[in-house]
Amino acid sequence: MSRQDEFFKHITEGNTCKGDYITLGSAMLDSQTVKDAFVNVPLKTMNRHGLIAGATGTGKTKTLQVLAENLSDKGIPVLLMDIKGDLSGIAQPSPGHEKIDERHAKIGLPFEAKGFPVEILSLSEQDGVRLRATISEFGPVLLSRILDLTDTQSGVVSVIFKYCDDNKLPLLDLKDFKKILQYCTNEGKEEFQEEYGRISSASTGAILRKVIEIEQQGGDLFFGEKSFEVEDLLRTTRDGRGYVNIIRLTDIQDRPKLFSTFMLSLLAELYETLPEQGDSGKPELIMFIDEAHLIFNEASKALLNQIESIVKLIRSKGVGLYFVTQNPTDVPEGVLSQLGLKIQHALRAFTAKDRKAIKLTAQNYPDTDYYDTGEVLTSLGTGEALVSALDEKGRPTPLASTMMRAPMSRMDVLNDNELQALLDDSKLVLKYNDTIDRESAYELLNKKIEKAEALQIEEDAKAEKEKEKEQAAKQSRSTSTRRRSTAQNPIIKVLTSATFIRSVFGILKRVMK
Repeated sequence: MSRQDEFFKHITEGNTCKGDYITLGSAMLDSQTVKDAFVNVPLKTMNRHGLIAGATGTGKTKTLQVLAENLSDKGIPVLLMDIKGDLSGIAQPSPGHEKIDERHAKIGLPFEAKGFPVEILSLSEQDGVRLRATISEFGPVLLSRILDLTDTQSGVVSVIFKYCDDNKLPLLDLKDFKKILQYCTNEGKEEFQEEYGRISSASTGAILRKVIEIEQQGGDLFFGEKSFEVEDLLRTTRDGRGYVNIIRLTDIQDRPKLFSTFMLSLLAELYETLPEQGDSGKPELIMFIDEAHLIFNEASKALLNQIESIVKLIRSKGVGLYFVTQNPTDVPEGVLSQLGLKIQHALRAFTAKDRKAIKLTAQNYPDTDYYDTGEVLTSLGTGEALVSALDEKGRPTPLASTMMRAPMSRMDVLNDNELQALLDDSKLVLKYNDTIDRESAYELLNKKIEKAEALQIEEDAKAEKEKEKEQAAKQSRSTSTRRRSTAQNPIIKVLTSATFIRSVFGILKRVMK
């Protein structure tokens, strides 16, 4: 048996699937495609998470597109983080190209051009279904971790949430939370201290500054109502295809705090909402997080721990997370160790640091007799990748240098008219794009403060009136006392007596005569 025949057998036996699967492409040996040596990924293991990595321009986005399309065809909804703005073309069929036909002839797969059901979502003021969540839905623990608070400050947040629960004050948006922070150390200081203990103004001031940081990155648009229901990410079409939900994030690349906040809240909500399903036949939802370093580079240690915990736990809910980044070292080791599917496009060795990263990356892949992994990593062409997956029993499949299949949809963005037509046809836009600002903590506390101020003014006026009444009574008593004192003076009595007056008038008459 020739080396190529041995390799063909090695790949095909290792990629045999009894259940449903996705074909990524065909394996390569010595830089040549081995036709029909298909590299398959069982749907059963796609909730084990994954990584798509590689240098700029090596084909990461197209690989993401291929996975999203095939998952949609299998009835699995997908959520894509579109940071570069080049994924909306999934809604339209590929125009085709002779190079695509040539690629698929080498792979041994027929090429079919088609579009997929797409829902455009937005965290900001960009067009799309608005994604929102309330402060109450975050809860004190998650909110504290996102704000990177100390234990003392986290305790203050917990007390504030308890106060709002006890007093039926809904915490919906950031202005609600800022108002209660100010209230508990100013107008409501005595009330808080009596019921929940003293709250330091230094602590609330520090928390307020963290909230303002989130607010400046656009958090005021994200926090509020109507809250997005994660069940709407799990929709399928009448013909059984899963929706490809694309979150437009092109305008928040410089606001990583908001991105991390959204990601963590979404994962937490999915974990709380979805039922436990273990290892079922296929996942409930697959999420692709493009430019994943934006989450990890700016995340605090507490936030990283929270993300790592959710990555470990959410698999049992049928949710798979796929991180897309330039270098595997962008992803923390604790997360990297949880990943089942690894698709590694070419890496470039321009510096000593790059060569060290390539060496570390090569060590993360299974040993093979057919490749020098470190060498292959630097020699892969565009649209080629090293692939390591898990088979249906959870074992690593043979490492394969793979020529990836081409996307069936357009590898370009939608134009303005196509995008508007997509939004006009969306049921979710009608459901979520009206801003709701119902009475919540901000309004209720303002009313409470106004009522307290009005009562204080009334009490002050009453006290002033009592004071004036008391002063009038005192003055009246003083006048009465002076009158009594004058009446009792003997000289005054003589001078004002009738006899004295008649005598004085008698003298005056005689003088005048």
